[in-house]
Amino acid sequence: MTRTKVAIIGPGNIGTDLMIKVMRTSQHLEMAAMVGIDPESDGLARAERFGFQSTHEGVEGLMALPDFDEIEIVFDATSAKAHEYNASKLQPLGKRLIDLTPAAIGPYVVPAVNLEEHLDAPNANMVTCGGQATIPIVAAISRVVPVNYAEIVASIASKSAGPGTRANIDEFTETTSAAIVEVGGAERGKAIIILNPAEPPLIMRDTVFALVTAPDPAIQEEIRQSVDKMVADVAAYVPGYRLKQKIQITEISADQPVGTLLAESSQQPTHQVSVFLEIEGAAHYLPAYAGNLDIMTSAALQVAERIAAAKEATQ
Repeated sequence: MTRTKVAIIGPGNIGTDLMIKVMRTSQHLEMAAMVGIDPESDGLARAERFGFQSTHEGVEGLMALPDFDEIEIVFDATSAKAHEYNASKLQPLGKRLIDLTPAAIGPYVVPAVNLEEHLDAPNANMVTCGGQATIPIVAAISRVVPVNYAEIVASIASKSAGPGTRANIDEFTETTSAAIVEVGGAERGKAIIILNPAEPPLIMRDTVFALVTAPDPAIQEEIRQSVDKMVADVAAYVPGYRLKQKIQITEISADQPVGTLLAESSQQPTHQVSVFLEIEGAAHYLPAYAGNLDIMTSAALQVAERIAAAKEATQ
């Protein structure tokens, strides 16, 4: 079987973890090149030790590699601004891009929710770590009842937030909020990220609050079942993804001031659904507490695997 060759731009924590995942777990992909801009990068040195092509001359260096024409998929693990430039160079050459930054040039892709709809997308945006963790839950709820408002809080260990994450906080909140609506199906969405400096570092935790109208106990049970199924779907490609405690569905009192959270056309919701998640990393390269990075690399790998498998099926 001929595997699909891939390159990774960004030899930091995310890019290096993704490289190791491709090496150890991929069924359809072959690692071809690692790309950076720092000649002293540990990720580039590690790629070279593994025998892969590498360059510290950025996307231009990638394009100059001898086997560039054989590379079909390029993962971008840089920054939102850098991805805009990289995409402008690579998309005209027919390269499929999987964007691990919040640039949001292409469609938002969350594998457990909408991957099949975007297998042909030239530039798949992986939203954010918080989005990958929480949007499946919002989508699971919205499959049962309309979600008037969804708010997510992503809490990650400060040590797992590298320069790219810290430089993209604004893009994180904007991109995640937009994807909560576009992919999750909520009428309005809000995203919050917390960098937790606790020692020892804590495993990534995410909380989803959704306002819905669900006075019928049978509907509430259907919501729980939908969320449970979605957790299992995500855990199929992110093994450390799990519920931290039971799903809570609580009644909203008539005088509770939730109106400011709602779209103008929304009626007063009857219940709040609260879902508490924990994401433990696979520790392929990063520590197990860095679930925020692991869920991004795992989701991106899942997208590339399906693209490659679909290509193989047509050959």
